[in-house]
Amino acid sequence: MTSPVAIAASITFPSSAFTMSFVSFTGRIVVQQTKKKKKATPRIVDGSRKTYTLQDIFRLPFQLLCDPKYFWHLAGLFLIGEFVLSTLIIYKVPYTEIDWIAYMQEVEGFILGERDYTKLKGDTGPLVYPAGFVYLYSVFYYLTDQGKNVRLAQYIFEFLYLTSQLIVCAIYRQSKKIPPYIILLLGCSKRFHSIFLLRCFNDPIAMLFMFACILAMTYHKWTLGSLLFSLALSIKMNVLLFFPAFGIILWQALGAYKTFGHLGLIVLTQLALAYPFLSQYPASYFSKAFEFSRVFDYQWTVNWRMMTEETFVSDWFAKELLLGHAFTLLMFIIFIWCEPKGGLMHVLKKGFSRHNRISVSNDDIISMMFTSNFIGILFARSLHYQFYSWYFQTIPYLLWQCAWLSTEKGLKSTSRILIFVTIEGCWLTFPSTIKSSWTLAACHIMLLLGIFGNSPGPDYKIPLLSKVEQ
Repeated sequence: MTSPVAIAASITFPSSAFTMSFVSFTGRIVVQQTKKKKKATPRIVDGSRKTYTLQDIFRLPFQLLCDPKYFWHLAGLFLIGEFVLSTLIIYKVPYTEIDWIAYMQEVEGFILGERDYTKLKGDTGPLVYPAGFVYLYSVFYYLTDQGKNVRLAQYIFEFLYLTSQLIVCAIYRQSKKIPPYIILLLGCSKRFHSIFLLRCFNDPIAMLFMFACILAMTYHKWTLGSLLFSLALSIKMNVLLFFPAFGIILWQALGAYKTFGHLGLIVLTQLALAYPFLSQYPASYFSKAFEFSRVFDYQWTVNWRMMTEETFVSDWFAKELLLGHAFTLLMFIIFIWCEPKGGLMHVLKKGFSRHNRISVSNDDIISMMFTSNFIGILFARSLHYQFYSWYFQTIPYLLWQCAWLSTEKGLKSTSRILIFVTIEGCWLTFPSTIKSSWTLAACHIMLLLGIFGNSPGPDYKIPLLSKVEQ
């Protein structure tokens, strides 16, 4: 007789991972664990393939152009492109002689032993640049067989050009207010390429040292920055246009006493470089190396062609430009550079305190230095064609700081590009005309007012990919 326990029965718990079975002939409970069967993976039908959305197609170039994480990838491609383009320009476009021979003649006198600055002359006139220029172009004199190997000089300037672009890219990388893709504009100037590669002017070399100074400042390397500032000044004195912002930044970041020390370093560097000339003919050196009373030639002016030549060379016009320059700088110092820090008087008092220095961001440094120089450009007594190198590389950054160019109701990026192209067109107009000078002045004024109305500007935010697709 079989007991109830011996009745063969099976109880299954479908919700469990195992099944319990009661086996009659053993009288024991056997627990059997059975694994759940995995769902079968559906086969891929022959001929089927992954589909890519529009987002997938745009994502890589979008990230390269807009995401700061990929900034140096974009900059690397940009510099490679610049190298190829620069080499083609040197190889294909004929060199144009303007000042190179005169430069070689001026430094040849120094090499032969002349130390009187008034006697260092070339075909274009007397030497009017500080001592750093003499040493630099003396090196070029030796490297290029007394200046005769112009092609080698062009390749040297190609290296300097690429170095300058690399330094400026590094400055832009330090900013939090600009999209990465605007560095591509740095390579979009026919005039700027020719100044470096087809003319071999000293202006862009002075700016190379100046940009290196600004980059050092963004890393808070103040002593190195002061030394680089002085080296740039020793090549050409247009670097003084940066000085108002440079002094204020040092005052805010270091205080009064260290600022005076750094300014002393700049002066001592100038005296050391000029010693061979100052030790024998000091008056001659200062009268030519820093000739503030120099009157420029009307036929080469780019910015004041709308004026008559009589007005252009007059003293009263020069004084009005100087007054306008000083007033505009004062407005920026009071309302833009010092107001966010507590006001001008607070900044001045804080400079004499030994504690709690004023914080200066990288964008403060870049914006103040670029703007100070740009104000000087706007009120310059004259702008010659090589002077474009004084501020061309700062234009993209300044354009993206304009308030009325960055709001949704304002002008879009196409308007920034339009202003950029218009400025380039004015500098390509040779000889300059009344129309080109008025147009250049209008663009400069629009740009300056835009900067004044948007300081400090908002930080850059990566746009959504969906907006780009639209």
